[in-house]
Amino acid sequence: MKAAVLHAPKRPLEIVEVARPEIRPGRVLLRVRACGVCRTDLHIVEGELPPRRQPLIPGHQIVGEVVDGATPELPIGTRVGVTWIGGTDGTCRYCRQGSENLCDAPTFTGYSVDGGYAEYALARADFVFPLPPSIDDLHAAPLLCAGIIGFRSLRVAGVEPGERVGLFGFGASAHLAIAVLKAWNCEVYVATRGASHRRLAESLGAQWVGNEKDRPPVELDRAITFAPSGDVVVAALASLRKGGVVAINAIHLDRIPEFDYDRLLWGERQIRSVANMTRADARDFLKIAAEIGLRPKVTAFPLAQANQALLAVKSDSIDGAAVLTP
Repeated sequence: MKAAVLHAPKRPLEIVEVARPEIRPGRVLLRVRACGVCRTDLHIVEGELPPRRQPLIPGHQIVGEVVDGATPELPIGTRVGVTWIGGTDGTCRYCRQGSENLCDAPTFTGYSVDGGYAEYALARADFVFPLPPSIDDLHAAPLLCAGIIGFRSLRVAGVEPGERVGLFGFGASAHLAIAVLKAWNCEVYVATRGASHRRLAESLGAQWVGNEKDRPPVELDRAITFAPSGDVVVAALASLRKGGVVAINAIHLDRIPEFDYDRLLWGERQIRSVANMTRADARDFLKIAAEIGLRPKVTAFPLAQANQALLAVKSDSIDGAAVLTP
């Protein structure tokens, strides 16, 4: 099969012929129909996350069709999604208490095992999700990480219907989270760089839109940050009411700068981090996405242009999400 392979961090992916994965017990072989391109993929390729496997096929937002390893629940031809969490040990204290996103020994799709920048991919049968037929391949792919992790961020922030919620950064994840927030009758305030991102936020119904240095005109109940920047976290914190919560949606953060505790954190304001997702998050979000007719804004790239897709994500040169179509 053809695949985009990372041989070492900080090097471009190589489009090469590799062996198709061999079926194993408990796995399903998928013909990849689409694979979203995530900023986490960029962190892996650029070495900001330490290597776990070399060579590596990245990609963890996989839409695939079962072609081998079928089960009664997943017959041949079933269209499924694969997410960042490719498996957990099921035995650690976190798995036993229902927090599998914090598992001590997780498998990460496209990081500790090969992912979906390829024509075929292997996945654990108990960590794939049948996809709603109303959402096509191209638009389903970004839901599988950007969508699910954005949804979990709303949960971690404790968002309640009707609240004022700030989204700091407006890329692939935030532009899906806003659809859920609007369905919950929340007022959404967006601070982000890039005129095209601001226009997109306005078109999707944000109450207020400003640049990354602007502060929303009202105090926020909750805020979610989508940029790997400590400065953005502080900006979000400065926008909260007393008792408000900032949820940091970033697997990598450059730093947390010094800030005034008395002015910004006192008053039972909270900073929380978002770590991975659970299978329950995936199932719940995909159900909501189908109910509200969620359609991500996407730009498609052929597999041969995987490097160009990563650069587009890095430079914020596209609105919404990038998706590879092998």
